[in-house]
Amino acid sequence: MNASPATAAATPTAPGAFPLIGHAHRLTRDPLAFITSLRRHGSVVRIRIGPTPAYVVTDPALTRRVLVTDAVHYAKGGKIIDALRVFFGDGLATVADGDTHLRNRRLMQPMFNKAHIATRGTAMIEQVRAMISAWGEAEPRDVYADMNDVTLAAFLVALFDTDLPAHLQGEFTALMPAIMKGTIRQTVLPPWVTRLPLPANRAHAERVARLRALIDQAIDHHTSRAPHPPSASADTSTEPAGCPHAAPAQERDGLFTTLLTAEDPLTRQQLQDEVITLLTGAIETTGTTLAWTLYEIARNREIEQRLRDELASVCPDRPLRYDDLDQLPYARQVLQEAVRKYGPAWMVTRTVTQDVNLGGHRIPEGSDVVWSPYLHQHDPDYFPQPALFDPDRWTSERAPTTRGSFLAFGDGRRKCIGENFAWSELHIILATILQIWPRLELISRPPRAKAVVTVKPDTMAMAFHRMPAPAADNTTTPARRPQPPAPDKPAAASG
Repeated sequence: MNASPATAAATPTAPGAFPLIGHAHRLTRDPLAFITSLRRHGSVVRIRIGPTPAYVVTDPALTRRVLVTDAVHYAKGGKIIDALRVFFGDGLATVADGDTHLRNRRLMQPMFNKAHIATRGTAMIEQVRAMISAWGEAEPRDVYADMNDVTLAAFLVALFDTDLPAHLQGEFTALMPAIMKGTIRQTVLPPWVTRLPLPANRAHAERVARLRALIDQAIDHHTSRAPHPPSASADTSTEPAGCPHAAPAQERDGLFTTLLTAEDPLTRQQLQDEVITLLTGAIETTGTTLAWTLYEIARNREIEQRLRDELASVCPDRPLRYDDLDQLPYARQVLQEAVRKYGPAWMVTRTVTQDVNLGGHRIPEGSDVVWSPYLHQHDPDYFPQPALFDPDRWTSERAPTTRGSFLAFGDGRRKCIGENFAWSELHIILATILQIWPRLELISRPPRAKAVVTVKPDTMAMAFHRMPAPAADNTTTPARRPQPPAPDKPAAASG
């Protein structure tokens, strides 16, 4: 693994760096355009985040070396992980490699196997259906906010077995966007800027503290409602007749019970860290994917009709059931294409634990290595016409050509533990929306992709209708024709 100067090539440096801040201005003003532009400079490209160099891997084969083959030399770390640790703590997504990570992953893995997820399926579907049915006919709705609310509520049902008080759920949902924006700001700016007593820095610290207080209240709420942890041998014969999902104990238990009743239980601090990690993933990743999926459906009537035909063939005259999900393969293709096109993550970091040679480039010990699912999933060598939304990329005939370049959930020993749950939740929410609302209408301008931690829409308003569109409405007039979302160009971060 050690590289010598004789065998290592000079690593190209991305143009456009400024003194002191390096490429931070590009990473805050137009991050998606900047990160994808690096591919043309080489398979490994040096950038500067403030005064600190970082090495961006643009070749998915080399990224697999970082994540899988040579993962022992690339520890979970770097500026973005350090920034996430401020509010994740040592949750599964951010805890350093080693015994703690291995122990917590083994503890939590059963929560996310398909059999355990299935025990929460009915409760999730009922929660989602109740929320989506309550939307008003034809009223303008903020789709991104709605998808965050629905995904959070569904996950809370799965995690705690009951939705939390409205004030907790609402405050958490309102707080997260500002925290994620503050986190990416701390990631791309020089460390000395983030340590100054600026209003933005103080506000970020206060929001993180409030988030921890909310999570503590959520844990207290759950434990107060379940003072006697259930066990596999618990007698369920005395359950009240009206108690939903009252039959076997495992179907009554939320996923969180796994952590509370573990033989080697987590500390209170560890419980907070893991709940923050899980809920953040439930909102940011799943909610963002669903918002973009609905946008693409609304502007692609042929895709929408194929989805509705598939759904009608499986459950034509009854609500969705969890067992139906495996019979909706085209819905999975549509969701996977939304994940591919819009990220959801656009920048992830690792820290090199010793001098390494990566693709012929010498990277010094302690350096940050950056990889980008967004960059890889827009690589035309693997995804021809990457800006085109094409669910048929994921048919059994075409999908093998993408192998190794679809990295939305990571890979290797740090691959996202919640991938199975994410696909189930995405399926449930998309299918339920299509069942309840026969027509979707985009009423805002086409959204622009905005890179925060996930790639989110900057605006997206839709109306949902009880009646399908008349035949003449299937052709969009040129004045209303949606255009592909433009890359993010947010205002520069300020103090």
